[in-house]
Amino acid sequence: MTGLVLGDAWLWAAVEWTPPAYAEFFVRDGFDTPMIVVLLVAALVKAALLWLILRAPAPGPLDSQAKALRRLLYLAVACTLVPWYSIALLPGAVDAAFQLALWTAINVLYLLVIRWRSRMLRAVAGVMYAVELVGMADELLDELDLPRLGSGTIVELTFLAGGAAAIAITVVGQWRDGRWSRGTQAAGWLSVGVCALAIPLNVLLGRISGGSLAAVVIMDAAALISSVWIAATAREMPAEGTQTDLPPARRRVIRVAVVAVAVLPVIAAIHPEATPHLTYTGWSVDCYDRPAFGDLKPSERDAAFLCRARSREGGVPPVFPDSVSDQEILAYGRMLCHAKDRDEEHAILTRAGSARPAWGADPWDLVYVCPEIVGATHPELLRSTTEMQEADAAYVAEQNARCRDPWPRTKGVVQATANYFLFVDGDPGYLVYDPEDEAAEETAEQAMDRVFDDDAGIGVAGSAVLVGHVADVADVCLTVKAFRTPPPRRTAGWDQVNEVPIVSRSGRLTVPDISEGGEVGAGAPMPNLAINGKGRYRLRVYVRVDDSEEEEHLIVVFPGTSRKRLTLKS
Repeated sequence: MTGLVLGDAWLWAAVEWTPPAYAEFFVRDGFDTPMIVVLLVAALVKAALLWLILRAPAPGPLDSQAKALRRLLYLAVACTLVPWYSIALLPGAVDAAFQLALWTAINVLYLLVIRWRSRMLRAVAGVMYAVELVGMADELLDELDLPRLGSGTIVELTFLAGGAAAIAITVVGQWRDGRWSRGTQAAGWLSVGVCALAIPLNVLLGRISGGSLAAVVIMDAAALISSVWIAATAREMPAEGTQTDLPPARRRVIRVAVVAVAVLPVIAAIHPEATPHLTYTGWSVDCYDRPAFGDLKPSERDAAFLCRARSREGGVPPVFPDSVSDQEILAYGRMLCHAKDRDEEHAILTRAGSARPAWGADPWDLVYVCPEIVGATHPELLRSTTEMQEADAAYVAEQNARCRDPWPRTKGVVQATANYFLFVDGDPGYLVYDPEDEAAEETAEQAMDRVFDDDAGIGVAGSAVLVGHVADVADVCLTVKAFRTPPPRRTAGWDQVNEVPIVSRSGRLTVPDISEGGEVGAGAPMPNLAINGKGRYRLRVYVRVDDSEEEEHLIVVFPGTSRKRLTLKS
């Protein structure tokens, strides 16, 4: 009532047991009527459960093991009643270590105190307790940033199921022991239901904290059921003999409650067919990388297409809005596969509500849903990563093989011939530079700027020279040679021959080669052209274009202190 009078923040604080300041994030615009109703119902439920928890312990003698178990159980209950923000002030590893130590002791005492009346049942209980403790140990390792015992949905499901099974086997032990009442056993089975509910909500359907705020309140109230069972276990420990059966009417109510906890959450998790089923979103971790089609199993291809369809990579809107379900997106994708032209693709995407229908659909996205159609015109998109790497290597080798040394009889101290792959429509040329110079990036940028102002298309900036291409080409045949002394000029047969200064500050001069998975660079490793180590060199550039518009370059490097630029042929 106080919360209703003082406002939504105080209502949240009263129900969730947190200071009003913590509620500001949730109540910026105030709660709607259904949310207020949920909070009021949760308040009544938590008040009733708290009354059950705080009932006085039953009198009677206890041995040392039973006394220790009772105290530890009440300590566990106290921990669940302490406001979460108080525990949050402690390092996560401290809380995880405390919980592991506490429940290790409780589980050991469960095995000793409960009269299981069966060695097999006691052994099964020991196994279930061990699984539960392994899960808690895994959380501790995670808090300590140490390698975890396991990761992934299957492992997490196993640990959650182990916790539910540990409660279930303990309730079975209480039933065989005979000291605990039917009410306590019912609370135990309700606790199993709450733990089982956490499996679909916490793993399969996403973290509960990321979902509806009402669901957070409901689950917080339901979590107190476990505290009721633990407190009742501690309270009834001294009782001897079988407890008096509950009246039939109360037993029916308890059965209905158990069934409701087990069944209703499952029903609530089943969405109507009209509700969009969203397996992947633009923020899903699994969607960060684009897998190769050939690396995926058939069952994984639809998910890969959904990743691309919902991706917001680069800040662009997704192909399909979030209001469209996975099933609809897959159907639209197959329709796009059969579209005859861009206009038909535009019409399909407009009907789907796409924010960018004019962009159409790309074959490298559609290949995941219709490989038989896309593969007919783009067979390269069907390859695996290994096949793509092998194809790229074969293509590079083929391009290198077409290039020949223009000075076959004049051997340099070091030399190499390869195809240089340029970036189409935007790459002015290639660098000859000192990659270990501290100012390598700065000099490369200066050379890039100067190449556009030079009539010969050569930008010079200290330890970097950018050589531009003459024709409109995507690659050039490049030969590099280094000599101890200046070689003959031999300008015949070349369109342009220029000589410029260059300096090596680290003892290296080279041309960048194509990196793994890259698209720009020489098709083979280039040698170190600074054969005399640190110092000044001369760099001579030969360029020619044949009748088929193929461009060929020869780079000659030799020691020289002159800083002049020479045009030997133009």
